[in-house]
Amino acid sequence: MKKKIIITVIGLVFIVSLFVVYSIFKKEEDTSLTKIRLAEVTHSPFYAPLYVAIEEGYMEEEGIDIELLLTPGADKVAAAVLSGDVEVGFAGEESAIYIYAGEEEDYLVTFAGLTKRDGQFIISREEDFSWEDLEGQEVLVGRQGGMPALNFINALENAGIDPAKVNLNYSVEFASLSGSFIGGVGDYVNLFEPNATLLEQEGYGHVVASIGRLSGEMPYTAFYTKKSYLEENKDLLERFSRAINKGLEYVQTHTARETAEVILPQFTDSSLDELEMFVARYKESDSWLSSTYIPEEYFKNLEDLMIENDLLEDNVPYDDLIYNFSNE
Repeated sequence: MKKKIIITVIGLVFIVSLFVVYSIFKKEEDTSLTKIRLAEVTHSPFYAPLYVAIEEGYMEEEGIDIELLLTPGADKVAAAVLSGDVEVGFAGEESAIYIYAGEEEDYLVTFAGLTKRDGQFIISREEDFSWEDLEGQEVLVGRQGGMPALNFINALENAGIDPAKVNLNYSVEFASLSGSFIGGVGDYVNLFEPNATLLEQEGYGHVVASIGRLSGEMPYTAFYTKKSYLEENKDLLERFSRAINKGLEYVQTHTARETAEVILPQFTDSSLDELEMFVARYKESDSWLSSTYIPEEYFKNLEDLMIENDLLEDNVPYDDLIYNFSNE
């Protein structure tokens, strides 16, 4: 009996020892990862390839530990990168263009793209909708000069609607759009998923149209960093870009359901069925780039839109603001 007890104790000690050694090894392994603080402009299934890269371990495979920091507003994301609060910003490319046009010496360089068209949906207080209904109505569009507002204007023009005939409300902060609409402000509001569907489910409006289907192709949301950080960390950012490329490939080659299952931990307030629907909408809208490569044509489309809306005086150099690690 004593012998059995001794053997049992020895076995337990052995198991505990293995666990301790594993924990120490795991800790050392984890500390070998390089942390990148990433400021994201919003948290949405629209950015599914990013979350796939995190949840599938592609970032860890490249030796990177990502810390996501929600930072509503592209201007605020740019400010966080410039101040050094984060290493990488994830927002609309227009914010990097504004910084460059302002003659910032250590300007923002975009090194990887993700989305190529707008990911917003129009929410109406009425169920019936046509683009002509927007004339004379108040629409909450976010910050003036931001990608959401610019693409909505572009969608209006492509739908044959004069933007001057629509009351564009730029006064509501990006993070407050849903709350303001629920509070009675505006006839329409433009929102990303999951906010668009959540608002509809709560009975405050109806999802009536996709802006992305009309807004055209451009570097809608991309990853940028300070010029100095890029120059000093090209290997790290190339590994980051490789991980994102794997995420982009995954969403292109897997079903919306499979993608939803992977990124579900990022969206604990949504069910798997809801998340599948969100991903399917973006997949059907051809929202994502095929790789992190940003074509010059897409960049020019954005510049032209900004110039047409008196937000930029002249073209800025593609080669200065875009640094592509991947080939087209």
